[in-house]
Amino acid sequence: MLLTADQIHDGKQWLPQGSVIELNEQGVIVAIHQHRQEEAVHYEGTLCPGFVNAHCHLELSHMLGAIPEGTGLIGFLLQVMRRRNDFTDEQKAEARTQALQQMLDAGIVAVGDIANTTDTLSLRAQDTLHWYTFVESIGFLPERAPNSFAYALNTLEAFAAQTPGTHQLRQAIVPHAPYSVSGDLFALIAAHQPGATLSVHNQETADEDHYYRDKSGGFTGFLANIGIDDAVFTATGKSSLQSYTQHLNPGKPLMLVHNTFSSADDIRHVQQQFPQVYWCLCPNANLYIEGRLPDVNTLMATDAQLCIGTDSLASNHQLSVYAELLALDKAFPQIGWERLLRWATYNGACALQLQHSIGSIEAGKRPGIVQIKAGHSIQKIV
Repeated sequence: MLLTADQIHDGKQWLPQGSVIELNEQGVIVAIHQHRQEEAVHYEGTLCPGFVNAHCHLELSHMLGAIPEGTGLIGFLLQVMRRRNDFTDEQKAEARTQALQQMLDAGIVAVGDIANTTDTLSLRAQDTLHWYTFVESIGFLPERAPNSFAYALNTLEAFAAQTPGTHQLRQAIVPHAPYSVSGDLFALIAAHQPGATLSVHNQETADEDHYYRDKSGGFTGFLANIGIDDAVFTATGKSSLQSYTQHLNPGKPLMLVHNTFSSADDIRHVQQQFPQVYWCLCPNANLYIEGRLPDVNTLMATDAQLCIGTDSLASNHQLSVYAELLALDKAFPQIGWERLLRWATYNGACALQLQHSIGSIEAGKRPGIVQIKAGHSIQKIV
C-alpha cells in the first residue's frame, strides 16, 4: 500500500513534498519514499500518525453535560463526587462505549486513561486502542496511606491480569493530585513499579499553590466539606509542585497534567530534577473548568516536552485530540502545526512509553495513519 498527500507529518516534522508512505497489509510502515508518487493513492490535506490521548477519564463519560462550565476546580470536584453515581450501571456502560467510539472516530490510537475502578476492563478487552491505565490512589491522611495503596494495588491487579491482543496494555498506580495524597502515600506510589510512568494532576487551580505556600485558599474548606481534618498538613512556603516532587522518584518518567498555574520557576525546578518529564495539556478542560489556559509560551521557552490530553466528558464536550490542537492554535497561533502535531503524536507516545510502536511514521512501526481534511474533519485511513 502506497499513500501520499498534500502534506505529510511523520510525528516529528513535515516530510518533504511528494513523500510516499509504504505500508504492508497489517498497517506496518515499510519505508518512506521520495519517489513512486504515480503509484500512490493521493489524499487531500494532511496525513499524520494516529493521535495519542495522553490523559483521559473514560469512566466519567456518563457525566457529559452534568456539570456546568466555569465552576472552578474545587466546585467541579465537589460536583463530580456528589453526582458521579447518579446514573445506572447501564447508563455508565453505554456512555463509556460511545466515548471509546468517539475517540476511535477522532483518529486516536492510544490513551492514558485514569481509573478509580475496574469499569474500563471491558473496553480494554476490545483491543481497539493501546492503553496505559493509570490507577489513581487517593488518601490525604498519612495513617490511611497503607490502606489507600492496597486498594489501588487490588485494582491494578485486575488490569494486569488482562492478556494483550494486537494492542499494548499497560497499567501503573499513580497519585491523584497534591491536595489529595499524603507524603506517605506519594512515597509508596513512587517506590512501586520503578520503570512505570507517573501521572499527576498538577497545578490545575491557583488554590493548590496557596494551600501549599501558606494553607490559604479554598482547599481547607474543600477538605472540611468532605469530612477531612487537615490539621496534619503543614504549609511548605513553596509551590505545590516544588513541594510534592520531593516524594517522587526522579528515575521514573513523569507526566504532569494540566499545569494551568505552573510558573517558569516551577518548570525549571522539575526539569532539573526529572530527566523524563512530560507536560500534558488539556486546554478545552482548562477552559471548561477554570476559564484559563496554561502558560504555553513559558513551557516552550524552557524546552518542555509537551503532550496532549482531553480530560473527561465531565469537563469537555468531546474526546478529540485534534479539537485540543485547534484550541491551542486559536490561543497561541505562533506554535505552528509542526509542533502541535508532534505533541499530539510522538510526544504523547513517549509519555506513555509507546514510542517504539506508535507516534511516528518510521519503518517497523504501526502508528495508524490519520487524514486531516479541509474544514478540520478527521478520518483514520489505516
